[in-house]
Formats: sequence, structure tokens, C-alpha cells
Amino acid sequence: MPLVLATLALTGLAHAAAGPSRGIPFSSTRASPRMAATSATAFDAAKFDEVVMKTYARNPIAMDRGEGCVLWDVDGNRYLDFAAGIATACLGHAHPALVEAVSKQMSQVTHVSNLYYIPPQGDLAAELVKRTPWASKAFFCNSGAEANEGAIKLARKHARVKHGIERPLIISALNSFHGRTLATIAATGQPKYQEPFLPMPDGFVHTPYNDIDALRKTLEAAEEGVGKRLAAILLEPLQGEGGITPGDRAFFQAARDLCDERGALLMFDEVQVGVGRTGTFWAHEQLGVQPDVLSCAKALGGGVPIGAMLCSDEANVFIPGEHATTYGGNFLATAAGNAVLAEIDRANILDNVKARGAQLRAGLERVASDTADAVTQVRGWGLILGVVLSESLPATAAEVCGAAAARGLLLVPAGPKVVRFVPPLIVSEKEVDEAVATFEECVKAFAAKSA
Repeated sequence: MPLVLATLALTGLAHAAAGPSRGIPFSSTRASPRMAATSATAFDAAKFDEVVMKTYARNPIAMDRGEGCVLWDVDGNRYLDFAAGIATACLGHAHPALVEAVSKQMSQVTHVSNLYYIPPQGDLAAELVKRTPWASKAFFCNSGAEANEGAIKLARKHARVKHGIERPLIISALNSFHGRTLATIAATGQPKYQEPFLPMPDGFVHTPYNDIDALRKTLEAAEEGVGKRLAAILLEPLQGEGGITPGDRAFFQAARDLCDERGALLMFDEVQVGVGRTGTFWAHEQLGVQPDVLSCAKALGGGVPIGAMLCSDEANVFIPGEHATTYGGNFLATAAGNAVLAEIDRANILDNVKARGAQLRAGLERVASDTADAVTQVRGWGLILGVVLSESLPATAAEVCGAAAARGLLLVPAGPKVVRFVPPLIVSEKEVDEAVATFEECVKAFAAKSA
């Protein structure tokens, strides 16, 4: 039996393929939605695992193609995608504007390195700076981890050259997530990511999120007996991997004030929440507090790998040779980034995020109300929402996501008991209703087991 159908057969929930509906019409004429078709060559997971390192606990689904907010696997099964490649495919799948921009660029020139000027890189930097009043410069890389790595290096150099700090300190939050490089997992406030790779680089301490008193005490303890050390405070405006926990305005203002008092940099990690995900272009707009440095990636390329670090004039301390990347900001990646930003504007996608986000929240809150013993809270902004499962529900977030996938809905865990909803930003009203109904069915099925 094919890989996916064998899995779904365990629950009796194999589903037929169907075409997607649209929240925001594509900008070019589309052919009829592609229907399910069995792959000519059966996918062999065992052969895949023979040659690919097992660094992921993969779902038993082999994807084949997508359109809009729908994916099909190699066996023709349809999935409504509310994972979006972990908040990355902001325009959905096979979006004509992105396909056209990338295809055209591939036919001209793909990569030359940063030894030369790359015009679309300058165009994308100008667009990002225009949307970010406090920023004046952009650095391009390939991922969110690299963007955060660059921010960490920038903060350390700034502390040294501006303030003579020899042992610079960066404070980040408990339950944060900043990437998988050695420095970014040191900044990440979750020991489970650090333990296999100890010892961690020094120069990082963690403080409880949204706790002003704890932040001040953390800084005092780190500097006691050694003097001024603070190089930066690194925070997510909304913690994604940490459970879809929104930041508190007063906490972020306190962090801003501490940085201003000490000449340190306030740095925001918007890798998951930036580029429209929350209903504003940047998530920190929800808080009314401006940073000195910002990292972004994921949605910026709509699925094409790209990362960026933005900074203010004050923070702009790199000189040639101190930080670089071979691929960062190349023709292909920045063509994708420019296409994403143009489509966000053309289709008024931020308005759709606000409308569909409100609809999704209302639907999930109704589910929470109807299943009070199973769901305790819905939290988040725009189209990044987390559903907190009751401790009494006999299921983890991963198990609920697995049951949803068996019913044709893709979701992502955000911790042991939080289910994350991060659909493409073009999602339609009909698709939101479908997702809520499917999720409700899953929750009620698990709740019935404990009744």
C-alpha cells in the first residue's frame, strides 16, 4: 500500500483530492486546478532514509505539488495547508507572480556573488528600508539563523567599538528560538536544543519573557562585579516555537529603555512573524516599540531561501571583510523577495491577513468554548495563532497535528500542548472554515477518548 494511504488507513480517514479555493485571486489567468494524479514512480521512504540524515522526525507524507493553499502528495491525496512550510509560503504554492519572477531571473542570471553589484538586491533593500522607518541598511543572507548570527556579530562589534566592552553580553528570553547554528542555539532559551552540543559559547544569558523585574535582575546579576557588559537584548515580538506567545508592550518598552540607558542594541527576531504574518508588515508594529536591528527570513522569499538583517545607522558598524556570504542576496533570491513584496502591495494582502486572522480566531475560540475541557486558550496575532490544549486532553500537539493531517489538514506543533495555525497569507474565507471544522473534529475525537 502507498506510504500515505497506509498511514491514513489506520484511522479510516483517507480522503479524496479536490481543488483549492482562493482568498486573494492570483494576478494572472490560471488553468483549472490540477487534480490528484498517482505518481508514475512510487515513493520509497526506506530508500530516502538510507541516504538522507535523520535530522527530522518527518511525517509519513511525500509531497508532490501544490497550488494556492492546497498540497497534493505523491499518491494524489489533498491537504489544506495551514503550515505553509512553517510560516514560509506566504503566497501559497505555485503563485504565478513568484513563478514568473523566479523563472525569468533563472533565464537571465542566477548567481554572481557579492563581489559585484546585484541590482535586484539593491531594489529589495530599498523596499525593506522604506517599510521600516528606523532602519537604514540591509544585509542579505540565506536563512533566519544566518540573519540572527549576523545580528549577534553586529552587536558584539558595536559593544566593542562604541563602548569598549571586552566581554559583550546578549540577553534573550526563555522559551525563545533563534536558529540552529552554535551561536543562535546559545541565544535560544530552550535547553533541549543546546544539550547535545555543550558547551555553549559564552556571552548569552536568558530571562523570563514578558517579565520586567526579571529582565532587570538578569542584567544586574550578569554585570555584578564585572561592570558594563550589555551588548544587546534579543527578543521575538511573538514567540513562535515557544508556544505562540505574544510580547507585552510594557516589557518591550522596558527592554528599549534599558538598551537606551546603556547604549546597547535592541534586536528583534522576526524570522517567523515578519513580512505580514501578524497583519502589520513587521510584528513589532503591534507593540509600538522600535528596535535597532531586525532579522527576517521565511516569508521574505515566499519559499525561496533568503534571510535579511536590517539595522539603524547607529548599529551599522561592519566594514568590508568582517561579515559576508557567498549566496546571500543573489539574483534569484532577491528576485523572489521583490516579487513577494510587490504582491503583498498589489493584492492588499495585509487586509486579508487581518480579515482571515479575525475569522480564524473567532472560529477557534468557538471551538475552545464548545470543548472547554480540551482547549484552554487561543492566542497570537493575525495569521499566526496557537491553540493551547488542556493538560487533561489525552493528546499532545503533535498527535493532534497528526490526526489533522490524516483528515487532510496540515498544522504544526509549537510545543507539547500548542497547535500552531500559520496558513498562507492568501488564505480564503472558505478555507478558514474548512480548517476550523477539521480541527474541531480532531479535538472532539480525542476528547471523547477521555470522556
